[in-house]
Amino acid sequence: MKKLVIFDLDGTLLNTIADLAHSTNYALEKNGFPTHEVGEFNYFVGNGINKLFERALPEGERTAENIQRIRQDFLLHYDKHNADLSRPYDGISELLAALQEKGIKIAVASNKYQAATEKLVPHFFPTIRFTAIFGQREGINTKPDPTIVQDILRQADVAKEETLYVGDSNVDMQTAINAGVDACGVTWGFRPVSELQDYHPKYIAQKAEDILRFVEE
Repeated sequence: MKKLVIFDLDGTLLNTIADLAHSTNYALEKNGFPTHEVGEFNYFVGNGINKLFERALPEGERTAENIQRIRQDFLLHYDKHNADLSRPYDGISELLAALQEKGIKIAVASNKYQAATEKLVPHFFPTIRFTAIFGQREGINTKPDPTIVQDILRQADVAKEETLYVGDSNVDMQTAINAGVDACGVTWGFRPVSELQDYHPKYIAQKAEDILRFVEE
């Protein structure tokens, strides 16, 4: 049995895509750039918000200056509206409660900026005692760099072999590989199953309750 489960946030625990899309489109429109359909954001997210803005900007406008302008307006909007439409995926709240009841440690490793990660996780999962809630922190490389997982392992005092990393994207699968922990891809997130399969994770979950079974193996 695993002793620690580390979850990605966006696309794994929470469906946040609409709020991310609306805040990015707000910032784009305010700065005179074209906006995008919500579904397009499934392929914009995953590598931190600066990369999100770079992908959302027109090809010839992806300058550091424009990214910072979009970031500034995005943050003002998203900090007020990041829980408007975001919701846990089916079965996730029950899964976290079941893991906690079994004494398994739970952590979050996200590329969402730290302030929003720290706000959303306890907002949607108020009864869960997380060992660590880490988002994108100043001076620390984003996933797939393994630092975030290594920091959680130290804080939890759990070995790699006793850890399962759960996520919905190629970034997550590569993060698990880089950190040397078992990976579980989830099929309900922002990316297609084929993207997960390319990285040969140990597990692929079709529904949240599958993860509990994988943890107990």
